[in-house]
Formats: sequence, C-alpha cells, structure tokens
Amino acid sequence: MKPAQFNYVRAETVDQVLELLEQPAGFVKILAGGQSLNPTLNMRLSAPDMLIDINDLDELKGISVEDGMLRVGALTRHAELEQSELVARHTPLLATAIRHVAHAAVRNRGTIGGNVSLADPASELPACCVALDAGITIQNRQGTRVVRARDYFRDLYETDLQENDLMTSIAFPLAAETTVCALREFVRRRGDFAATGLVVNAELEDGVFTSFSPVFFAVANTPVPAAGVAQLLVNRTLTADLVEQALAAVDEDVEITGDSNMSTEMKRHLAKHYLREVIEELYG
Repeated sequence: MKPAQFNYVRAETVDQVLELLEQPAGFVKILAGGQSLNPTLNMRLSAPDMLIDINDLDELKGISVEDGMLRVGALTRHAELEQSELVARHTPLLATAIRHVAHAAVRNRGTIGGNVSLADPASELPACCVALDAGITIQNRQGTRVVRARDYFRDLYETDLQENDLMTSIAFPLAAETTVCALREFVRRRGDFAATGLVVNAELEDGVFTSFSPVFFAVANTPVPAAGVAQLLVNRTLTADLVEQALAAVDEDVEITGDSNMSTEMKRHLAKHYLREVIEELYG
C-alpha cells in the first residue's frame, strides 16, 4: 500500500516546527528517523494531514555532558548512541540496551526521540529511561518543561506529549563508579520486539546494593518499575532467602498482562527468572 495524501514540510528551525504545530492544520506527525512512522503511513494506520520533517535541525542532535547530566538530543541516531564513548562511560545501561534495538540498518536511521515518543511497550529504551530516572525535555510555543520518565509514559503508545509539543532532548544522570547494570529479554530472533524484558540500574558498594532500579518491559502497556522489589534489596545483605522474597514480591509489585505473543503466566515466569539472573549477575 501507499500512504494517504498529506502536506510535507521540511523544517529549518525549531521555532518553525512549533509554529506549525500551533496551526489548525489537522492531524500532524513529526518525521525523524521514520523507522516506526513510515510503515504505519504505508499501511494507512497513520494518516496525517501534515508531515513535518525535522531531520535538518542540528540543534536537536548530539551527545554531551552538561550540568552533571548526559544530554542526548532527540534526533540522535541509535547508531550514534551505540558508538559513543560518553554513553558507554556515563550511562552503561543505555549502552547495553542500544545494541538490542532492532538491527543495524534500523539503528542507522532510528532516533532516540522517535523511539521514546512512540512509547512502544516492547522497546528497551523507554524502560531504560525509567530505570535511569531520565528527564525528558519538551518544548512548545508556551515554553519548555522537563518531565520525569516515570511520569511521561501514560498508557499504550500514550505519553505526556501533547499535539503542539516537540521533544527536544533527554537527560540522564551520570553513572557513579559503583554503578552496575543488566538487561534481559526474550526475543524469538535477535532484533525482534521483546515478549518479556527487564532492565536494572543499580549501585553496589561493599557487597550491598545501595540502589536498585528494576524496570520490566513488554509485560504491560508501559514500562513497569518494581519499587517493592527494590525496597527489599536495598541496603540489606543479600541472602538466598532475600532473593526468594524479591522474586515473590514480583507477584504483588508488577501487574503483568499477556498478549498474542506470550501468556500472562509465561511472562510472569520469565520476569522472575530474569530478576534472579540479574541479581546473581550483578552481585556475583
């Protein structure tokens, strides 16, 4: 199939984008990498009246350390994240996860802003944003706001972005020397969407987790942080009994919903299995 007819604008400035988003032009979509948008256009699952191409906006690109945070422009390609020494040094979880995003051809075009804007519950990056307590910068004609990742993802493909909003960057706290991280996911083939996944960002000092941030993905409509699990594990000596308590806490802490790819029971089994593996990997 081919897309429905739409107006196309190749934006030259952020201000131009924000102005266009304020106009009564009907349904408007932003084109960044297009790796998710283009298929939906071709299948007519998405039929915007206007498509705003932001690929020329250099101010939305790049990776830098600013004010004690790693700032990533919304137009930064996945491949740039994968190759960045700054990302590897300051956000090891993001560096680990990006290698699991689709395939190299997709990572060459896909952008972090497009990924996080789409908010696919099976994607690794939204879960990483929540685990890392990232701040998402959103701009419109009225001003700029920063939304914590845990508040940004609202429901299936639903975020804090409004019709006149443009995501401009994502900021991640810098990792400490004691930071450890891990990722687990079940995929049928390398690069496929996950059926169940877990990311963890933690700090381990003298054999004790001083912080532990587990976030499950592909188990519900949004990334699911397991606060109860974290509370059990932080600042306590790890024992076999404590691990079992943490696994049991998943039942009450994480609301899991099955889908056409995997049943609720299997997702719950994998969630606990991955949590055990991650605890053992990070602690060991």
